[in-house]
Amino acid sequence: MKYELILKNISRFIDLNQEEQDLYISLLKEKTLKKKEILLRPGEIARYDYFTTKGCLKIYTIDENGTEHIAMFAIKDWWSGDLASFITQQPAKYFIQAIEDSEVLLMPKENYDLLFEKIPKFERFYRILYQRSLVSHIQRSDQNISLNAEDRYREFLKKYPSLRNRISQKNIAAYLGVTPEFLSLLRKKMTLL
Repeated sequence: MKYELILKNISRFIDLNQEEQDLYISLLKEKTLKKKEILLRPGEIARYDYFTTKGCLKIYTIDENGTEHIAMFAIKDWWSGDLASFITQQPAKYFIQAIEDSEVLLMPKENYDLLFEKIPKFERFYRILYQRSLVSHIQRSDQNISLNAEDRYREFLKKYPSLRNRISQKNIAAYLGVTPEFLSLLRKKMTLL
């Protein structure tokens, strides 16, 4: 069943009967993305919450010097999006782009009220999801302030163990806030230890 992964993800926090599962699935949309395809650009309104079922997305900004800063990667079984834009329906600050051929399930913003009305326990699910997102954002912010590049790389490897050899060094460096050349030196140093 192609919706098994998302239903399993949801079941970590709430139980759904078959009728509730069917309703939830009926509210989703599917999208297949080619590598480098962009799902969202700054200035657009985030109309969807995304759940990755295959591949990997990156959520990032570009500063005034043209430098890319990756806030997070969304791998299989991860939720993503520009949460501030999605909730407030104000212009997005982030790009969301596939860095591998990817497949995502989309929950349209307009379906949330219907979902919460028909299945109130989803309010609990999304509260937990958004709380976890906030905690993750705070931890990442703290790491960027308090950890050196080597420790940030170690944390990246813990959080995304499957990505080390799947994505480019350039993307990993943009996540860590270092240059690809510095990351290459850092990797060499760590293998010598």
